Amino acid sequence: MRIVSGQFKGRRITAPKKLPVRPTTDMAKEALFNILNNQFYFDDISVLDLFAGTGNISYEFASRGTQDILCVDQDHGCIKFINDTAESFEMDIQTIKSDVFKFLEKTKQQHTIIFADPPYDFTEEAFSKIPELVFENNLLESEGLLIIEHSKHTDLSNLKQFIRSKSYGGNVFSFFENETSDEEE
Repeated sequence: MRIVSGQFKGRRITAPKKLPVRPTTDMAKEALFNILNNQFYFDDISVLDLFAGTGNISYEFASRGTQDILCVDQDHGCIKFINDTAESFEMDIQTIKSDVFKFLEKTKQQHTIIFADPPYDFTEEAFSKIPELVFENNLLESEGLLIIEHSKHTDLSNLKQFIRSKSYGGNVFSFFENETSDEEE
């Protein structure tokens, strides 16, 4: 994987093969950040990276100027890799080793962007629990976005607060936002 843009543009990051991860492809990541670039100033936002894996998405945010980044993953090897990589790039990325669902039930901190990249073989029930916990616990800032990455074989359009999805090869990003009275047209 490589960092697509920003201060560390073009830098390659190689994760150990033993990590239980499936990093977002560079093509899909670049397309996602093109969407986000039109909506947010990266140096003014707070990011929560759930099922962070290698930290691929977090490094991209950090490279583009985001200072407030928190990664959550339950795998010790993933957390160690993110900490080591962030330190080597001098990126200010915080990590928490935790089950994502337990973390979402307990945290009170709000974020501008919450990115979740759970295992593609999650059940529909497990996928639906992510936005359910985020919105029930008010974890997303008012103008924020929840983005869930999943395979093209999973459809999340029936979930509450879903606004759209974008497909890139086998990757799909589903976008969710807080309900507002403006949307009732």
